[in-house]
Amino acid sequence: MRVSQDNDDYDDNEAQSARPSISDSLPEIDTDAMANMSSARPPRFVYFVVFCITIGGLLFGYDTGVISGALVVIKKDWGLNNTQQEFIVGGTTLGAIFGGLFSGYFADRWGRRVITCISSVVFIAGALIMTFSTHYSVLIAGRVVVGVAVGAASMVVPIYIGELAPKEIRGRLVTLNVLAITGGQLIAYLIAWALADVHNGWRWMFAVSAFPAVVQLCCLPWLPESPRVLIRRGQEDKARAILRRVYGSKVPESVVEDELASVHQSMRTENASKYRDLLRTINLRPLLVACMLQLMQQFSGFNTAMYYAATILKMAGFSSSKSATQFSIAIAATNMLMTIVAILIIDRFGRRHLLLISFVGMIVGLVLLGIAFIFIVGLVKITKESCGEYIKCGACTLDDRCEWSPGSMVCATINSPLYTDLTNSCESITTRDKAGTWMALASLIFYVAFYAVGLGNVPWLVQSEIFAQGIRSKAGSIATATNWTSNFIVSVTFLTMTLHITASGTFWLYAGILLVGLGLVYLFVPETKGLKLEDVQQLFVGGGGGFLRPHRRKTAALKSVDEDNDDAGGLSPTSLLSRNSRHREVAVGATSARNDIDDRPLILK
Repeated sequence: MRVSQDNDDYDDNEAQSARPSISDSLPEIDTDAMANMSSARPPRFVYFVVFCITIGGLLFGYDTGVISGALVVIKKDWGLNNTQQEFIVGGTTLGAIFGGLFSGYFADRWGRRVITCISSVVFIAGALIMTFSTHYSVLIAGRVVVGVAVGAASMVVPIYIGELAPKEIRGRLVTLNVLAITGGQLIAYLIAWALADVHNGWRWMFAVSAFPAVVQLCCLPWLPESPRVLIRRGQEDKARAILRRVYGSKVPESVVEDELASVHQSMRTENASKYRDLLRTINLRPLLVACMLQLMQQFSGFNTAMYYAATILKMAGFSSSKSATQFSIAIAATNMLMTIVAILIIDRFGRRHLLLISFVGMIVGLVLLGIAFIFIVGLVKITKESCGEYIKCGACTLDDRCEWSPGSMVCATINSPLYTDLTNSCESITTRDKAGTWMALASLIFYVAFYAVGLGNVPWLVQSEIFAQGIRSKAGSIATATNWTSNFIVSVTFLTMTLHITASGTFWLYAGILLVGLGLVYLFVPETKGLKLEDVQQLFVGGGGGFLRPHRRKTAALKSVDEDNDDAGGLSPTSLLSRNSRHREVAVGATSARNDIDDRPLILK
């Protein structure tokens, strides 16, 4: 094995013939300090900053999740049809497309901190509009306004955390944002359940979303700007001070200087700061990977499970709006708990492995969900000429014209004078229907669990890692807009697809899309754990073959490093050697021009 480096203090022939030991090649490294760096917990300052930033994620989750419970009540109060329901759900997504797309440009001009502040203000404005809306169009406007804030938060929060976090725990800290999103969704379901029978309770559901935004505004004076943004502005002393607080006093000063030198080197070589630079091969490849992952996240159909959870469970046989919302809480709780599992393992197992496992589990869950709905609804299109042609309650209640008579076990036109017990809820009465109902709930939870472990968080994490500094916000905004555009398509077509290709067919379509996504992940997504942000792009450098299997280089490198993990507190001799070389380069840079420093990442050949 040969370590590629330009340090003249090491003989190339010796490097090729034998791997240097710690004692022979690293006399200047304090191995105890380096071991402490890899094992010590980050300073409290880091967690405080992440907590403040991820309030944006909490709002993101709450505003996208609260509509599930609110929609069931609004539909009844305002007599909404399927199309109107879809556009209330899709209003937030439509706003998020524009919020995600344009926030990248302004995040580069004004900084991550300012965009976080603006999104908080917009969250409050949207909450007030929805709370006091008196007409369908006003409610749509409020949802769009909130969507702009959701899009901005979904773009800037992962990048903001990724640029502040130490690389050893970057995956864990960025995934905390996804935990905040899932926590927001769980809170939304709990509040929707508590207010389901309250008059105008849906207004309070929307009003609650303003309070976390107020808390975030109060935290903003203590939030630092991203060190990488400060360096681009020429404020290196401020960036150094923030990095020192991020790494803590136990980490050698040379590590902070190493980080600064890496950012400077990246800025000298990237030469990319405009949207047209995304067309360069080195930027286009990671952009395609990020957009593909965001596309798969939405076309997996997960957000239909979150937006329409209560509606789906009513279709599946739960007899009232409140009981359907109550079981939706189990789905949201599963999402949150499995996100915690992802936080604990993502920096150990890596992004790529979790994605592959996630795809397989979700495909199985969707197939089972489709089978469950055969028992509940049947393989029938909801396009009958008359309500009396439906023989199952589930199919009957999906048709806007119809309601079910539990006493007569027939489907009839709404307000039909022939029946006094018409309802739009289904009461499962046969063993077959009950089995289908509980199978639907179990498979939905199974599907959500595997989503939360991988596909729910890895796209946001990878998006925060794979772009060069100068183009990161702009590329991230395009990937985020891709997410919300595909989210909009899915959210406004779900109920319509259940009518025309059946509920089972809809879930199987999502499973087929995930099967294609599984192949794309295997071919194109590299492993990025353990790399500095400035080094990740090297995984995409090279010819077509290197891009077709970009993970092979990183996988081989990690295997070699992992073999030596028992040495020096989890750091291999080669990683220590590389870091020592970079420290020496920083020392040389103190007395010579920075342009003479070659800070190329460690490449194991």
